Amino acid sequence: MSTPKSTSHAGDISATAKAPATLGRDAIFLKDWVIDCNIGVYAEEKGVTQKVRLTVDAYLAPQVRAARDDMDTVPSYTDIIDAVNDITSTGHINLIETFAEAIAERVLKDPRIDAMRIRIEKLERGPVRGVEVYRTRPGGAA
Repeated sequence: MSTPKSTSHAGDISATAKAPATLGRDAIFLKDWVIDCNIGVYAEEKGVTQKVRLTVDAYLAPQVRAARDDMDTVPSYTDIIDAVNDITSTGHINLIETFAEAIAERVLKDPRIDAMRIRIEKLERGPVRGVEVYRTRPGGAA
């Protein structure tokens, strides 16, 4: 039985192979990605970039599996990279919390992803510090 090919990266769940939830849960991730980011609420952080480290886990809906050896059947970590790049290209971000929320909001638009864990760490101007959020799609994973 063949599954129809998705026509976009944010295709619907019907474009992927179906699998029973008992098989477990898959995730795509980025780990320890260090980028230069114009971020921070304090005066000394305005107008300069600083290094931040991102780790993102995007949990697929339980029934989503790769239908074939084709990247259109599952979400791609490239979609997460694109979301981060788009968000950071819009200008200064005051809070890493709102940065994390923006990433979650954008990536969770893909119905094949129903939960995300996002960790953002500021690496400069003092000890490493940051935020970790876990967000789910309404009606998604708990």
